[in-house]
Amino acid sequence: MFIVLLTYIKPLEVVDDYLEAHVKYLKEQYKEGNFIASGRKIPRDGGVILSKLDSKEKLQEVLKKDPFKLANVANYEIIEFVPSMTSDEYENLKWEC
Repeated sequence: MFIVLLTYIKPLEVVDDYLEAHVKYLKEQYKEGNFIASGRKIPRDGGVILSKLDSKEKLQEVLKKDPFKLANVANYEIIEFVPSMTSDEYENLKWEC
């Protein structure tokens, strides 16, 4: 599983110019099964995406299509982790090692 941390590197006015296209991109990635959760950070200086893709390389290819990435309005940090414990309602997120 991957946590993607986006940090804006442009003013919010510029980010907002690409927000509609970014949301459309996110919806497409949900339909493809690439993302499982996403949202803005508080304070609003970026966002977070959770992905259950099976490789960092695949995730990087998917992220290259993000309008925020294409417009260079955000930096991306990818953190890989293995969820070994969850609450009952999120059992489906656990990975068997």
